[in-house]
Amino acid sequence: MAVAVAGGLALHHSSQDADSPAAKSTDVDQAARAAAIDQLLKRRAQAVLTDSEKEFLADVDAANAKLIERQRTLFTNLRQFGFAKLAYQQLTQQYDDSITGKYGPSTYLVAVAMTYQIRGIDLVPVRAMVGYTFTKRPDGAWMLVSDTDLDKRLPRGSHEEAWDTGEVLVKRAPRVLVVVEKGQETLATRLVRMATSAVQAVSKSWPGGWTGSGVVIALDDKVVRGADYTQPKNAEDALAMATWVYRTLPGEVTGAGERADSYVVINPRNRDKVDARTLAHEFTHVATAPYGPYAPRWLVEGAATYVEFLPMAGEDDLALPKYRLDVRTKYLSKARSLPADATFFDQPDSSYPLSWLAVDYLFTRYGGTEVGTLYRELAGLGSTQKERDRIMLEHLGITEAGLFAALKAAAAA
Repeated sequence: MAVAVAGGLALHHSSQDADSPAAKSTDVDQAARAAAIDQLLKRRAQAVLTDSEKEFLADVDAANAKLIERQRTLFTNLRQFGFAKLAYQQLTQQYDDSITGKYGPSTYLVAVAMTYQIRGIDLVPVRAMVGYTFTKRPDGAWMLVSDTDLDKRLPRGSHEEAWDTGEVLVKRAPRVLVVVEKGQETLATRLVRMATSAVQAVSKSWPGGWTGSGVVIALDDKVVRGADYTQPKNAEDALAMATWVYRTLPGEVTGAGERADSYVVINPRNRDKVDARTLAHEFTHVATAPYGPYAPRWLVEGAATYVEFLPMAGEDDLALPKYRLDVRTKYLSKARSLPADATFFDQPDSSYPLSWLAVDYLFTRYGGTEVGTLYRELAGLGSTQKERDRIMLEHLGITEAGLFAALKAAAAA
């Protein structure tokens, strides 16, 4: 999934624009404003870390009751996540005459990077985005007057975090964090139990082990992080999806951003269908997300389904020999190749079983260590078919076409 930088939003730090003509003309004002906003943002981050709601709201427009209430909810939400680190950093100023007209000539509209690390969850600090509108008070101090003006311009998937919704409940276990609507204690407990089982399964089954954590977001909102369950292709059938967590934001270093991890967002329509195996599938995506974005889709989904189907504590074992035979008979016999990236999700009923069959063959024929190494190299370097063929030949002695032929031969035997 590639994430585009929407609306031409530039993401450089504000100090990098100091040489622009506009900046030079009001250099002192620019510097003073940057310093004042830096201090304001630092106070807000520190207020979350030290549990001071009063300080968090001190720089918010007191005349805007709705904004105050929204920010109070945000503070309460943020406190539940247990941040080991939290900081806010100004990026480039944005311009909108209608917003300036609404709030006055001192209006400062700016994209802000939120760098955070959830204790016991994020292995490294990661980044999200917010958009803030500031103006000057009569006494010359700056205040926050809006937190929504930039929402439609922010890069898709890098904002709309779980804490940006309504009131939430966060429940934790070792290497597990679950977010549900406030009051949904029963759902949270059930998801923590399933997520714990799934984390243990992926840690045990993925080659080389996995030491990461499972974050599960199960809110009523249909758009959270990179998950959009308003889209018809996702709304009906999707149970959950792993959404990228960014080490660097889209547009900062690369157009799509650099991945650090993934959080799983459950489709509210299909919440009751999610089980521990579903989460094991998604957590396999989480475990492999740091490898890179270039692995072929059949390997990405095949590996996740492979782990999903393995014996798992608390879950009934699946009849895999029978399933293997069914896939060969029902899908492999009609296929002409492995599922292609471009059309994978057009035919999910056949794409997923065929991908599982391919990965099942790889684990059986070559072993987990080789499969794990192959995945890493394809994910990091397999951006073209030529590169994919080179990597496959180097590790397996066959290309993707050769793997498909091997599946056919195994079925015939």
